Amino acid sequence: MTAGPGSGAVAGDRDLKLSRVTKRFGDFVAVDDLTLTVPEGSFFALLGPSGCGKTTTLRMVAGLEEPTAGRVSIGDQDITGLRPYKRPVNTVFQSYALFPHLAVFENVAFGLRRRGVRGVEERTEQMLELVELREYAGRRPAQLSGGQQQRVALARALINEPRVLLLDEPLGALDLKLRRQMQIELKRIQTEIETTFVHVTHDQEEAMTMADTIAVMNRGVIEQLGAPAELYENPLTTFVANFLGQSNLIMTEVIDPSGHTVVVDCHGQKVAVVASRCHTQQGRGWLGVRPEKISASAAGCEDHADVNVLTGGVVSDVSFVGVSTQYLVRMPWGQELMVFEQNTGTRSPLTNGDQVDLAWSRDHAFLLDAEQDAQAGVVREDGS
Repeated sequence: MTAGPGSGAVAGDRDLKLSRVTKRFGDFVAVDDLTLTVPEGSFFALLGPSGCGKTTTLRMVAGLEEPTAGRVSIGDQDITGLRPYKRPVNTVFQSYALFPHLAVFENVAFGLRRRGVRGVEERTEQMLELVELREYAGRRPAQLSGGQQQRVALARALINEPRVLLLDEPLGALDLKLRRQMQIELKRIQTEIETTFVHVTHDQEEAMTMADTIAVMNRGVIEQLGAPAELYENPLTTFVANFLGQSNLIMTEVIDPSGHTVVVDCHGQKVAVVASRCHTQQGRGWLGVRPEKISASAAGCEDHADVNVLTGGVVSDVSFVGVSTQYLVRMPWGQELMVFEQNTGTRSPLTNGDQVDLAWSRDHAFLLDAEQDAQAGVVREDGS
């Protein structure tokens, strides 16, 4: 099966569009005036913490919730008022919802048989081959692993040839190793059939691994939308900077915004940020640097030409985590900065109490408005 249901259609005529969609539950606004276009054939992720509005958005596309205001359409077809079964969409849930008394083959074929479609056997075999479960066709769901059950649910949804496949936290019930395997599988399947996938998740790694485009949601609105690398490398808000990975955010003062780089004062030390990555150019700002972008070295021992350098750091914690060593470095103004260093074996590890310089490229920092909350989007140990 090499082509999806969109084959032969004019490019873009089946884009999923949400136009000024709002959903209220009493006084609570779950989704606030959301306008969004999901290109046909793309793998799109709605990413955000619990309560951000991502699942409510998905349910409005599926027809399981009715918008308080706004319009949902696929191409030129307005589906806002259609019942779920009349929409050209299918949904895969975390719970799989397979029929336990039916074999895998009959679970996948169920929708076609119900509609009286011809060629059920051939199409079902093609779909089982796509999800690599042909040899399990005669088994019951209880005889399969969690990952295999998830692929059955995926095949059952895709066999109906939806224009849009909605995935609601589909990997949440799987263990870490299996979840990572399924991320690769889902991306492979989506690429092969070219159906539009809209994937809801709170897992940053999951979204970045699979999606072509990510919309980071917070409190019912989209904070930022773009390719995974764009969002990670150049976040527009503290929420995105913190929720999508980890960031060091340091209070600074803009000194000179006039050149190719913006110069800021960082507690008495000057550093520069490429102007295209500066989202404020006057007054105070949060200087952001990802931990893996920073190099820590013994104080005064390395030549740091043409890079930003902060001196006066002292290693306060060392954590070995296999592929990398994670350091906390206490700076003269009292803040502890995170540094992640790959364990390549090219130099000796640092130890607690070592005095260090921190260095990073001007291309690897960003500058955000100081009015934003530096703790926005931080995922705590309890998952909140």
